[in-house]
Amino acid sequence: MSDPKSQTALDRSDSRVRHDEGIPGAIRGFIDRVRSGDLGMLPVIVGLVLIATVFWSLNPVFLAPNNLANLLFDAAAVGCISLGIVCVLILGEIDLSVGSMSGLASAVLGVIWVKTGLPVPLAILVALGAGAFMGLVYATLLNRFGMPSFVSTLAGLLAMLGLQLYLLGSTGSINLPYASIMVRFGQIYVMPTWFSYLLAVLPGALMLWLGLDRMRRRAAVNLSNPGGLSVLLAKAGLLTLFLLFAVYYLNQGRGIPWMFGLFVLLVVAMNYGLTRTQWGRAMFAVGGNREAARRSGINVHRIRMSAFMLCSTLAALGGMLAASRLASSSQQAGTGDVNLNAIAAAVIGGTSLFGGRGSAWSALLGVIVIQAISNGLTLLNLSSSLRYMITGGVLAIAVIVDSLARQSRASHGRA
Repeated sequence: MSDPKSQTALDRSDSRVRHDEGIPGAIRGFIDRVRSGDLGMLPVIVGLVLIATVFWSLNPVFLAPNNLANLLFDAAAVGCISLGIVCVLILGEIDLSVGSMSGLASAVLGVIWVKTGLPVPLAILVALGAGAFMGLVYATLLNRFGMPSFVSTLAGLLAMLGLQLYLLGSTGSINLPYASIMVRFGQIYVMPTWFSYLLAVLPGALMLWLGLDRMRRRAAVNLSNPGGLSVLLAKAGLLTLFLLFAVYYLNQGRGIPWMFGLFVLLVVAMNYGLTRTQWGRAMFAVGGNREAARRSGINVHRIRMSAFMLCSTLAALGGMLAASRLASSSQQAGTGDVNLNAIAAAVIGGTSLFGGRGSAWSALLGVIVIQAISNGLTLLNLSSSLRYMITGGVLAIAVIVDSLARQSRASHGRA
């Protein structure tokens, strides 16, 4: 015979579970997570809304469909570089040479494709191989000699900048064939309308399918389903409506660039790798506590190698996308604010500088914030000095928010 007090406690527990199910319970759970410091992507979404509101009020052209399409074209190249930065930041490392790597890749592309006349696919493979090789060098210096990534990548920045200048020669630039598919991909090509609508429906449908599958598997082993079906339907429905409206609005102008679609595809692939694979779990484990990860059997050296190689390879890809956007490989490629924007996009998007926390989606949201600031200031005909100062200020705020959230998580036992 069961204890009446125990049965009463169980009944109260079941009552609380039932009370927390559904949309009101999900909202309360979200508020509790925010209060405990688990902000997720909330700060960057709020910041993006504020930035859009300010620039639209100052110049309505900012939210015009064609201007937003241009913003997406420009965001793809830096976004690819930032996606690689996310990998090394999750480990608590840094790569300061991504800008130089992107510039070197564009120079390699121009020399092999234009000057030597070899096929462009070969030039792309060589440039990507150069990126992977540099990542391997950085990982080896860290694993074998304990050289901090800050120092090794700073040395790589200078070395690759010099190699870029050497390859481009006295002319300093190489014009890419404007009629080529690669240049048109970076400047003109957009998705067909029907295809863009199909892609808009796909994420919500995938979320619903995976959510239902997860609910079935949890029910099979007698586990509760927090939120329940109503929350899953609400999330999938809101996401689908938002994406359909975005696609409809952008199609009033030029449409959605294929180059941005490639970037989003890479984000989805990276997100799958980080959240659904053993490699992703090992990445977060090494970033959270390297020694504990090593003691649990994770090959820390191999994880570092994969992260740095991915970072440099994506930087090379971003450099080639930037070259296709500008239709040239020049000495200015990869210089200026490329490093700042790539690292700032990852941090502003929510990836922690302290390691152990981050998301592929942070590169997507962060780079849109960076490009929105740059685009809005250009429309207002303001100097680039303001762009640097504002971007630096936004980056500082993002780091402060990350630090405060980290302290809050630690105080609530969620670090």
